[in-house]
Amino acid sequence: MAAKVFESIGKFGLGLAVAGGVVNSALYNVDAGHRAVIFDRFRGVQDTVVGEGTHFLIPWVQKPIIFDCRSRPRNIPVITGSKDLQNVNITLRILFRPVTAQLPRIFTSIGEDYDERVLPSITTEILKSVVVRLSRSRNITYLPSGQSVLLQLPQ
Repeated sequence: MAAKVFESIGKFGLGLAVAGGVVNSALYNVDAGHRAVIFDRFRGVQDTVVGEGTHFLIPWVQKPIIFDCRSRPRNIPVITGSKDLQNVNITLRILFRPVTAQLPRIFTSIGEDYDERVLPSITTEILKSVVVRLSRSRNITYLPSGQSVLLQLPQ
């Protein structure tokens, strides 16, 4: 009699553990300041951007890709020449964040490491084009250390 009770409790416990594992793999959290893009194995990257909170997905079919959408600083050092052919060592500090509506497009065209791939090349080119127009004396006057610059990238 006791053996049958323990056997039924064991089966119930095993079923409960399997059901809990499936439910746990069907939930994911998006933290504050983050957004998610859903990759579906059958349909590809979905066009909707998921906001903060706990959400459901189809286990083993869908995968959330989480992006940080808060403003983040990045320092980019550049060595370039000025108009009077002198070397200028300058570090540009930029604040950047992705446009949340464009996250599916960013993920499909560039990837999760968009900041590592895009920001250095764009900021280097922009900074070189600005510095080359200035003479050495104007660089010291108009580009002081610690100045913040807001850079909005073209779409």
